[in-house]
Amino acid sequence: MSRLGLLTLLLGLALVAANQDYEGYRIYELTPNTSAQGELLHRLSLQGYDFLSLPRLLGKSSRVIVSPEQLDNFEALLSEEQLSHRLLNENLGATIAAEFAQRQLQRRLSPISGKGRLSTERYYSHEEITNYIDDLAARYPSRVLVKTVGWSYEKRELKTITITNGDGRANKKVIFMDGGFHAREWISPAAVLYVIDQLVERFEENADLLQDYDWVILPVVNADGYEHTQTGTYARIFRKTRQPYKYLGQTCYGADPNRNFDFHWNEEGASSNPCMDTFAGPNAFSEPETVVVRDLMHSLADRGIMYLTIHSYGNYLLYPWGWTSDLPETWQDLDDVARAGGDAIEKATGTVYQVGSSTNVLYIAAGASDDYAFYAGFNISITMELSGGGLTGFDPPASKIDEFVTETWIGIRAMAEKVIEKY
Repeated sequence: MSRLGLLTLLLGLALVAANQDYEGYRIYELTPNTSAQGELLHRLSLQGYDFLSLPRLLGKSSRVIVSPEQLDNFEALLSEEQLSHRLLNENLGATIAAEFAQRQLQRRLSPISGKGRLSTERYYSHEEITNYIDDLAARYPSRVLVKTVGWSYEKRELKTITITNGDGRANKKVIFMDGGFHAREWISPAAVLYVIDQLVERFEENADLLQDYDWVILPVVNADGYEHTQTGTYARIFRKTRQPYKYLGQTCYGADPNRNFDFHWNEEGASSNPCMDTFAGPNAFSEPETVVVRDLMHSLADRGIMYLTIHSYGNYLLYPWGWTSDLPETWQDLDDVARAGGDAIEKATGTVYQVGSSTNVLYIAAGASDDYAFYAGFNISITMELSGGGLTGFDPPASKIDEFVTETWIGIRAMAEKVIEKY
């Protein structure tokens, strides 16, 4: 085995065996300048290395976590491959612990009963989010319907909120939106909550978006993982669901719900190793959470025009395909809608979103929800990767929530307007 091959193997094994408190873990920024270096980073990500970001384009920086066990081999690999890099943080565990303590303080200072409008001053739990949409249904019974659509692995209730204009018309076209696929991406449910607020509490300002369309929204897909990331510093950057799987005598938790859909399932960009962040599951739709999303898609497909899933981070507006670099026949329609969102955000705030197909702009990822929605019949299917914040990119401070979610709404509104214009 070559030195590169041995180092790659050791890196993967070290991550599987590593502890989870992140004490002494480091974060590096890597910038590949050749196609070989770019391919190396992609291989490392598939073998268990936790890349916080991994753009496909050369010259674009990635962020990666390095455990103490990996450090010597990692630095040797950097030297051997002459990979441009810089150290961003020497102790991820200490940083997460400080941020966790700050969030606990914010929660104590800003309690909520689940009634009334949610602020953008902090992040909310799954229970708080569920209580909030229940309260909206009680306060706006003619325009809001909340429905239990399934249960997570740990038996958390998954609810959708359907928002209408209350005119009683049946069988309107549908925009289906979800958030919280990946546990650590807290800004995603926050952004979805802001969209709900705009459509319900600020109905008069946004009535045009509900004239011929209903919005069906699942605020937190991966409720178990989302709650797990709020339990302590060891869990903050956990990504997957929480169903346990045995592997080499140990228990690893969860599958990547965005690799678990039965469309080119477990092909490139997914892993068969339960301990990897991109584990596709033992079979397609092994996770009850993805079954819920699948069933919603099929129940809405005859009316569903747009599927929008909110992730973070990286400032991307992505559309199918994710399993191949080929483009669908209607790619121009997808591109028109995505660019409407990106252009609106840039004009309003100066923030630039890259637009294109998932594989060509970011990386190949088979078995994702946006590909499945498009395959199931939605005319438009888009993944929106929001701006990043904090050290990991998944930790925008509470002080940035309002800025991020209002910016996101500008793009979502523009995309919805383009969809209404086209369909």
